[in-house]
Amino acid sequence: QVQLVESGGGLVQPGGSLRLSCAASKTIFSIVAMGWYRQAPGKQREMVAIILSGGTTNYTDSVKGRFTISRDNAKNTVDLQMNSLKPEDTAVYYCNALYQQFLYWGQGTQVTVSS
Repeated sequence: QVQLVESGGGLVQPGGSLRLSCAASKTIFSIVAMGWYRQAPGKQREMVAIILSGGTTNYTDSVKGRFTISRDNAKNTVDLQMNSLKPEDTAVYYCNALYQQFLYWGQGTQVTVSS
């Protein structure tokens, strides 16, 4: 099993930045893929960004050029740097990991973009 704990959410004004961090309970070197998803009220959960063990990344179109996903194998963390935040980025953000054919999720962290 893999336990995931997110941190770094909060309230930020439009145009501001936040950095989310996801700490894994085991070495992420052995985890095939990790990602960040989000779910806004009344909407389905959507993929924001994923990063594979080899470093390949993928982003949903609405965050390209603004968000950056990275992984630190030494610290067993995956971070999401979010810049130029917009009100439509407001959601609960979840970290996930694909490990031995199972998907694991964190508990989520709230991000609110509002003036």
